[in-house]
Amino acid sequence: MSNQVKVKFRRSAALAVAAGITVIGAVPLAAESLWFLLVLLIPLAIAVWAWRAGTDVSERGFTVRALFGSRSFQWAAVDGLVTSDGTVYARLANGHLVPLDAVRPSDVPRVIKASGQPLDSDQTADTDATDGAGADTDDDHEDTPQPAK
Repeated sequence: MSNQVKVKFRRSAALAVAAGITVIGAVPLAAESLWFLLVLLIPLAIAVWAWRAGTDVSERGFTVRALFGSRSFQWAAVDGLVTSDGTVYARLANGHLVPLDAVRPSDVPRVIKASGQPLDSDQTADTDATDGAGADTDDDHEDTPQPAK
C-alpha cells in the first residue's frame, strides 16, 4: 500500500467568513418577508463555493471541484501546465485547457511535486551549463541574476 499524498488547493477562508457575515446581516430582511429568504441563498452559495471549490492533486491525477460538481483527470491525459494572466491551466492531449481552480502560478512547483514528476528546471540547468561550454561569453554578465521565466 503506497502513501499517496494529496495536495489540496482552495480559495481563501476569508471568502467563507465574509459570506457567513453577510448571511447574518441578511437575516433581518428575512424577518420582514418570506420573499427575502431568497436573499440568503446568495451568500450561502458563495460560502459553500468558497469551502468546496478548488483543485486536488495527487500522483494519479487531479480533480477540479466546483460548487455543484467535479471533474477528474489522469496525468497521462495532460501534455503540460500553462500559466496565463495569473491562472494555471492543464493542457490536455486533445488540446483543451482545463483551469486549475485556486492554483496560482507560484503553486506550479507544488503541483508538479505532488504529481510525482521531477521538475524540469533541474534538467534545464544541466543543459544550459553544457550548451554554452564552447561559446565566447562576457565574464561581466556571468554573475548577473536572470529573471524567472
